[in-house]
Amino acid sequence: MNNAAQQTTPVLLKTPLWQLHKDMGGKMVGFAGYDMPVQYDGMGVLKEHLHTRAHAGLFDVSHMGQALLTAAADPAAALEKIVPGDMTGIAPWNIRYTVLLNDNGGIIDDLMVTRWDDKTLFLIVNAGCKDKDFAYIQKKIGGQVKLQPFPDRALLALQGPQAAEVMARVFPQAAAMKFMTAAKTRYEGHEIYLSRSGYTGEDGYEISVPATYAVAFAKKLLSYGEAKWIGLGARDSLRLEAGLCLYGHDLDEQTTPVEANLKWVIHKRRRAEKGFCGADKIIGQLQNGTKKFRVGIQPEGKAPLREGTELLSAEGKKIGVISSGGFGPSADAPVAMGYVDTAFSAVGTKLQVLLRGITRPCTVAALPFVQHHYKKD
Repeated sequence: MNNAAQQTTPVLLKTPLWQLHKDMGGKMVGFAGYDMPVQYDGMGVLKEHLHTRAHAGLFDVSHMGQALLTAAADPAAALEKIVPGDMTGIAPWNIRYTVLLNDNGGIIDDLMVTRWDDKTLFLIVNAGCKDKDFAYIQKKIGGQVKLQPFPDRALLALQGPQAAEVMARVFPQAAAMKFMTAAKTRYEGHEIYLSRSGYTGEDGYEISVPATYAVAFAKKLLSYGEAKWIGLGARDSLRLEAGLCLYGHDLDEQTTPVEANLKWVIHKRRRAEKGFCGADKIIGQLQNGTKKFRVGIQPEGKAPLREGTELLSAEGKKIGVISSGGFGPSADAPVAMGYVDTAFSAVGTKLQVLLRGITRPCTVAALPFVQHHYKKD
């Protein structure tokens, strides 16, 4: 075999917390180009999941992309050309979930946008998409805005019913924050970006800290007994039970927000004014419907469904496919999401799933599978 034919294994990137994960028993796996903990010795995915639902789970999400979007005028007006949400209407220190669209209305990524002031937005995008996201933003609106990535910052997520109690010991103002609001503060001389948000369905926070301070800050949170390290395995089962999409599985560039059951991200004003990528197609789908639609799937029995599993009508016709699936520890049952022909998307519709060559019954289920517990009042 010559050198040209040899294949090399890509070198995985490391977050600023990599050594701490190793020291604390993290089982590391490759994810979105990073070496990340999937679970920890002594707990495992099931216990980590249930600990987060009952107490407070600490997640390293430093692989995500963080950036500022600034302009001489409001950068939100430029951003509205490539997202369908109301960006100019975000109040200071409020957060909005939205999707980045291609010219055909497909979803390039989903992201969080925080308004800092009338000239500054703070973006958090997915790890596996950040390079293409930032390049796309630069290509589409780079002449009107300045994009400043923050590769030198780490990101932690503290999630669960005791997250507020833990966070208030460090930041007393955190307890009064509402879901999808943010603040900028300082702690031990470091600038901290704090938001009451997350991706587990539980109350919680995301905390952006300088990379050089990440280990010390994580140890501070872990010094409180309620908080435990949680890996990617439980993060996935938590978001799945909460009915939240995972980019590259439940969302992709061939799927519009209407098809993805995310039409709520398309603000009323934007529907009337259009002016965003793929607007004609998306507005047409809002008016006339779609051929496919994302739904919850509840299989009978205990066997979990995995991505790519075929969904069949009661008569045996292929009508869809599973996009995310697994066992839901809090639901105490297998749970899944998938895309079906819209005629079969009503909650309660009886379907079949083709599992290892055998058809098994399943039902279109309401999302989420486990109730959200966000701090909204």
